[in-house]
Amino acid sequence: MSKTQSRAAQAPLTAPAEGLKRFATDVFVRAGMPEADAAVVADVLVWANLRGVDTHGVTRIPRYVDLIETGDMNARPAIAIRNETPASVLIEADRAAGPVAMMRGTTAAVRKARDAGVGLALVRATTHAAALGYYTLAAAREGMAAIALAASWPNVVYHGTRAAGVSTSPVSIAVPGTEPVVLDMATSVVSMGKLNQAKRAGEPIPEGWALDKDGNPTTDPQAAQIPLPMAGPKGSGLSLMIECITSLVAANPLLAESLEGTPEGRRHRQNGFVMAIDLAQFGDPESFRREVDRLVKALKSLPVDPEVGEILMPGERGRRTFESRSRNGIPIPRAVYDELQALADRVGVAMFPSSR
Repeated sequence: MSKTQSRAAQAPLTAPAEGLKRFATDVFVRAGMPEADAAVVADVLVWANLRGVDTHGVTRIPRYVDLIETGDMNARPAIAIRNETPASVLIEADRAAGPVAMMRGTTAAVRKARDAGVGLALVRATTHAAALGYYTLAAAREGMAAIALAASWPNVVYHGTRAAGVSTSPVSIAVPGTEPVVLDMATSVVSMGKLNQAKRAGEPIPEGWALDKDGNPTTDPQAAQIPLPMAGPKGSGLSLMIECITSLVAANPLLAESLEGTPEGRRHRQNGFVMAIDLAQFGDPESFRREVDRLVKALKSLPVDPEVGEILMPGERGRRTFESRSRNGIPIPRAVYDELQALADRVGVAMFPSSR
């Protein structure tokens, strides 16, 4: 095979979003989920791909199926309200798929905010929450300002140590504007998904991203095990506090259980937090949107750093990618395609359409 043919064989394929959603839904139904829940999970994952957050997209499908098969993710959970006040709700997720539980929490937070001005939903004992921006954007489109947090097991260095002590603890904040402004970030320098993506691609990672299993800095993606915290003590401190206000408030500690090596601490578990603020109860929502637009315009009028080239707002790049991929399809790396093909063959579902 020539070098040109080899490169062509390794080039990403392109798949339409609807085809990917149908495929993901079919896989999760085969894995035991009700179709409505499977469709929610599929929509959240493909949304991440559309936004360019491929680390949280369909590449996660095989892992979710593994979690179902090992019993860490409950395909048919008995989600229940554990405690409720006029402004808050504690949801027992029963190890539900993260997107299912987090959307339940988002809906509840928005409902509470309509009644009380501010609504809080704590989601106890869920699994991988997926891209948090999906949930805050959903609330923003309902006229809310929103915050979402997720807590999980220790997989990020705590500042001053050479071992995993806190989690990536993602944070998303969204507000309405002419276009919603959506921040979605991890408290680590790099997400675990991006680190795993580098492993698959075999590409060296930048200095300052991660440590190896022995706690030494590395640029080898195969050796990289533990991401470093964003901004040192600030990132690890923020992650610690997310564990406190998400997991400890919900009486479902994650970090200490894992660090102490308890049986529960060895399981895949997450907790979630969604807060919604009903703008209409604090002022004029249209005025709020105009002020967001005004602020964006003022920031974009500042002198541009030539090395950056353009001043972008949180979520702006993702929105452009969404528009482009909605038209042109979602690129699927060959390694991811092959993994999904193997899963499709194993569970007996049709593969999604794709093209070069």
